[in-house]
Amino acid sequence: MDIRIVKCKSLLVRSKLPESSYSINPYIGCSHGCIYCYARFMKRFVDNDRKWGDFVWVKINAAEVLKKELLKRPKKGLVVISSVTDPYQPIEKRYMMTRSILKLLLKYDFPISILTKSDLVIRDIDLLRRFSRCEVGLTITTIDEKISKDFEPRAPSPLQRIKALEKIHQYGIKTYAFIGPILPGLTNLNDIFSKLKGKVDFVMAEALNTKCGNVSDIENVLERNYHQLLELYRYKLNMRYWRKVRDSLVKICKKTNIPLKGFYIH
Repeated sequence: MDIRIVKCKSLLVRSKLPESSYSINPYIGCSHGCIYCYARFMKRFVDNDRKWGDFVWVKINAAEVLKKELLKRPKKGLVVISSVTDPYQPIEKRYMMTRSILKLLLKYDFPISILTKSDLVIRDIDLLRRFSRCEVGLTITTIDEKISKDFEPRAPSPLQRIKALEKIHQYGIKTYAFIGPILPGLTNLNDIFSKLKGKVDFVMAEALNTKCGNVSDIENVLERNYHQLLELYRYKLNMRYWRKVRDSLVKICKKTNIPLKGFYIH
């Protein structure tokens, strides 16, 4: 793993994500190494010949830069942490960039939305519960440990993530599951929803994004372990297919009484 210490010029940046005003990314890259990750497009902006998932750059001056930005009293709006990295990947244990950022945002009481694949987020419950508006989401692509290991090789297990959702929810913090990307033939929505009852306030979901340079990596995994699905992934993942998935998702949400906040198709 290529770990580098870098300095950033800005941190609180305008977000293009729905319903959010800003995004903050404490790191560049991610060590979870998820095969399907759309954020690999970030390699275009960094001088690094390592494969996506094999490098992490630490924005060591993140708190200092954010403090200066907040002193300018920007208009309050929802801050997403994070959009193109995982704020609680393993290196956060050492550098605590995300925790230092949370302390500053809490001082100014900015509303926040966190998305992660890591149960490390429970470390910061002491801060999260003090925000006037806070929501924490954990990505649940599957609850099958083998599928998770094949597609999310260095991420915490699905069981760890679900337990984290439960614990955070018990503290009265709004929680959600981000079911994404949905892996056709592999993501079992019924199995996932059976584990979410009483642990989340809503769910969000996303279709598999194959427009970001991840196709060959996905097909390599399918060829090794799920050869029967290759034809589906190569020829049938069209808008009609994803509309059917959306319809199934809506039915499950109604059946389980878990609201669906959004389903994103690329």
